[in-house]
Amino acid sequence: MLEKKTDIFVKDISLYFIPVQTRVPLKFGSETLDHVTCARAKITVEDRAGNRGVGWGETPLSIQWVWPSETPYADRHDALVKFCKQLANALLGFHESGHPLELGQVFIENRLPQLQRGFNSERKTEDMPYLAALVATSVFDQAIHDAYGNVHGIDIYKTYGSDFMNRDLKWFFEGSGETDGSFDAFEGRYPRDYLVSEAPKKIPVWHLVGGLDPITREERMGTEPDDGYPVVLEQWIERDGLKCLKIKLRGNDSKWDYERLVSIGQVSLKHDVSSLTADFNCTVDEPQYVNEILDRLASEHAEIYRRLLYVEQPFPYDLEAHRIDVSSVSQRKPLFLDESAHDWRFVRLGKSLGWTGVALKTCKTQTGALLSLCWAKENGMPLMVQDLTNPMLAQIPHVRLAAHAGTIMGVESNGMQFYPQASLPEQAIHPGIYQRRNGLLDLSTLAGSGFGYRVDEIERKLPDPVDY
Repeated sequence: MLEKKTDIFVKDISLYFIPVQTRVPLKFGSETLDHVTCARAKITVEDRAGNRGVGWGETPLSIQWVWPSETPYADRHDALVKFCKQLANALLGFHESGHPLELGQVFIENRLPQLQRGFNSERKTEDMPYLAALVATSVFDQAIHDAYGNVHGIDIYKTYGSDFMNRDLKWFFEGSGETDGSFDAFEGRYPRDYLVSEAPKKIPVWHLVGGLDPITREERMGTEPDDGYPVVLEQWIERDGLKCLKIKLRGNDSKWDYERLVSIGQVSLKHDVSSLTADFNCTVDEPQYVNEILDRLASEHAEIYRRLLYVEQPFPYDLEAHRIDVSSVSQRKPLFLDESAHDWRFVRLGKSLGWTGVALKTCKTQTGALLSLCWAKENGMPLMVQDLTNPMLAQIPHVRLAAHAGTIMGVESNGMQFYPQASLPEQAIHPGIYQRRNGLLDLSTLAGSGFGYRVDEIERKLPDPVDY
């Protein structure tokens, strides 16, 4: 690899696990999340001149999303925690140097598959899926990006160009082993060429309407928390000025799904919510299921249908095993990859099957999100940035990616719905990104180097770092 004096390598890693309890349950497919463990990494890096800097990364290990299975939750959770520790060890023995995108590319392409295979070979139960491995990796990948910005005293988003990177995007994509000229458009181009030049300080925010959420005041059961936060969709809309709603559906009960879309759509009309999206939870087996619901909605509730901005990931996670032609759905509404979009290769495969857009997530690594962004934009696929119910520090790279990506409509952000108390120390410094007001998030307090966390100002007491 070419060398720049700004190149870094990893010197030290501290790993923390932070338990978080939800105030209301969140349903993922057939499972329900009522607590989560957030993995946080503190990474020290050193550049070629011997200067050192520290960076932070954090991701909720939402087992129900990253590893859907009938295997007991505790087994999956403990396995992923163990894998995080193995990743910390592996990164300390990872002697590459370079820009964070280059380090991330080499580690994810070469080292991560080896680690996952070795880990799965030792398990006596089912294998850990790649999505889970990727989410665990994201904790460290984010921290390395943050540390790089901190050691050089610069916003990390200002480093994604030729003045800091040793390699152009063609090198990243040709690393897949394909040299047929299909990546010539990326020669001499860098991620910065595909990012918004002046990222907005305020962005529209999406609210998640879970399958268990009461919609109107009449639907209250009397068992909801009485903690000063809304519990009913109408209250959330009124308090936060929401204009964008993401509707969680079942994907295996068309009558329920249709009625849910209509009931939430009617609330949206009443409160002048302008944008909706439908998330079918990856449980749909064939396009006709979605098409029939969309066609009926268009026929019976045309205005609700008009406000449906896109449809999110109805079909199974494993895109390679389920190569479904989805063009009949995308002819009706834009169809966005989410769980299946592990990296740019899956985005490319999705496009060939008729998918029209991609939902990015920083929990699949900052490196992978940026590469998927660049490939998608070059190939005419619009973007969204979706949430993994990010609390605490995890919220900051998430909203920054959305601001720089140029999405079709802001960012999804629902940590304030499910565990607002978890982020109070961060909210004291960055009130605008942990509270939604007038349908927007306000990113203006994010400042300084790296991701702009301002960690030194956040009064959070961490547990002791774990041994690994």
